[in-house]
Amino acid sequence: MRILIERALKVQKDVYLCFIDYTKAFDRVRYDEIITELKQLNIDGKDLRIIKTMYWEQTAAMRIENKTTTFQDIKRGVRQGCVLSPDLFSLYSEIIMRNLENHPGIKVGGQNINNLRYADDTVLITENKEDLQKLLNIVEEESRKKGLELNSKKTEVMVISRKQESPKCDIFINKVKLKQTEKFKYLGTIISNDGKTNREISARTAQAKINFQKMKTILTNKHISIETRKRALQCYIEPVLMYGCEAWTISKQIQNKLEQQKCGSLEECSGYLGPQRKQMREF
Repeated sequence: MRILIERALKVQKDVYLCFIDYTKAFDRVRYDEIITELKQLNIDGKDLRIIKTMYWEQTAAMRIENKTTTFQDIKRGVRQGCVLSPDLFSLYSEIIMRNLENHPGIKVGGQNINNLRYADDTVLITENKEDLQKLLNIVEEESRKKGLELNSKKTEVMVISRKQESPKCDIFINKVKLKQTEKFKYLGTIISNDGKTNREISARTAQAKINFQKMKTILTNKHISIETRKRALQCYIEPVLMYGCEAWTISKQIQNKLEQQKCGSLEECSGYLGPQRKQMREF
């Protein structure tokens, strides 16, 4: 997402985004339709049988105090917490998104991209408001056919631009105007309407500090070896600080801020080490 935004802004193009939120997305997947779509996508027969066995002819009942209701057939909804559920929903929504293939988005490397998805986290991408509204209309209509409902209260739009004042973007779902936001957390990373990473990096450094404080008794314990503390920093602090850094475009000032954060954590550990301080700094 961030790389796509950077490339668009580099050629002076605004980026129009719509972050889609489905109402109870995983609960609305229809079993018969997901099996049909898996067949259309040429899923291996053995895998298909396993999935059918998991979901076919399920029943459930409610127990209230000492009374149990009659058992009812369950005909929709993928399992919450199951590792397969995000993939099943992605495949279910694939048929919906195929209707967008011939509609404009943003071109990257000669390829037209108008949506990005991970499970039910979906974002529509275009270069102008009119195209964004068209994409949203198609998604809303096709989703309804599949039993999915867009949540107009949580679906938000954003215009990413280098202009001093961000362009207005009035987008509607069934005549309900969507909120235009200045920032949105997508897949754990903050997207800002100025296209910069400042807010994301500030959030990363703040969370890294919180995590450090939670583990301070371990990271500053002189009875724990320096190698163990190094490993703890690498496993629990650094990944939080540097999450998504592969796609960051940063200034020298931001780079210095990140280095200060990392060095500060190391310094706080090494402050309790005495003669071992040099070793910790070298790390």
